[in-house]
Amino acid sequence: MALSETQALLDGKVERWIRPEIKALNAYHVPDPGNLIKLDAMENPYTWPAFLRGEWLEMMAGVNMNRYPDPAANVLKLKIREAFKLPDDMSLILGNGSDELIQLIAMAVQGADRCVMAPEPSFSMYRMIATFVGMEYVGVPLKGGDFSIDLPATLAAIEAQQPAVIFLAYPNNPTGNLFAESDIEAILTAAEGLVVVDEAYAPFAEASFMSRLGEFDNLLLMRTVSKMGLAGLRLGLLVGPSAWLNEFEKLRLPYNINVLTQASAELALTYVDVFEDQTAQICADRTELIAKLSEIPQITVFPSSANFVLIRLPQGTAKAVFDDVKARGILIKNLDGSSPMLADCLRLTVGRAEENNQLLRALSAALAAQV
Repeated sequence: MALSETQALLDGKVERWIRPEIKALNAYHVPDPGNLIKLDAMENPYTWPAFLRGEWLEMMAGVNMNRYPDPAANVLKLKIREAFKLPDDMSLILGNGSDELIQLIAMAVQGADRCVMAPEPSFSMYRMIATFVGMEYVGVPLKGGDFSIDLPATLAAIEAQQPAVIFLAYPNNPTGNLFAESDIEAILTAAEGLVVVDEAYAPFAEASFMSRLGEFDNLLLMRTVSKMGLAGLRLGLLVGPSAWLNEFEKLRLPYNINVLTQASAELALTYVDVFEDQTAQICADRTELIAKLSEIPQITVFPSSANFVLIRLPQGTAKAVFDDVKARGILIKNLDGSSPMLADCLRLTVGRAEENNQLLRALSAALAAQV
């Protein structure tokens, strides 16, 4: 059989068996940073101190790679409960990053005429995972001026759509702002389905719904260790009443948290103060970065309670400025075109002080080149 005939048969089978909504998707793209300064993915820019790296290497030598990991990750869960100050009466599930937890929730509530709801713009995986599991996604636009929740529109959408689950990023990604606590309370009260408050950026925000777990019977809270400096471990956590989490546990794949992640996270959380110090430095650097960005007349800077800053550039310049900054050795995130509300917007991760200064110089030069 000719190669062209074989390819035609293959294409036909793919066309027949792959769901149309999956064929219509693009795979999640992660750019290769090469040797660029990487300020595009909201990572902690600080490495582990030498003493902790040394202790980690010694510990790794004792990990039994020939054995499956503890399927319940019990020791790690105890460390997490202590480090994150979880309520004793709430259950805990760990995921291979928050993405897996979002998928578990969506799989558990999926059904005919059921939908996932979230504000727009927000974390792209809410929409993508809804598509993965065959659910409708309903995005409710935020207010254009400050990216706050449009509460009347949101409550109307809840009434009309009766979503199975609502995801609220707190602070929101990619806008960086905290939604009003009273707005979230109103959503929790109005929603018949689940409301998941996604606190991925909680280390950088002086706000959390952790203490309010149990106050609302539909409230779950999601966290991650990625933003505190452990992004490479891919470890997320979901906290809430056992009546909900026991059902999600049935869908969790066995051994989803590998032995290296468990051992590494257990050690790292023993020294949580190291990461808290790094977080404090990032918050201080964020304040300085926002102040200096605000001095550049062409830039509109939005408030941030996360480890990144959203900026808006003069109309039609975002792509050229992004490319120019990249050519100067710095990778940031171009959000122009991802949502009408993010037109002309770039997202900048807060790096180390010297990286932030290089970014400021590159942005200034790139904007000057647009004149």
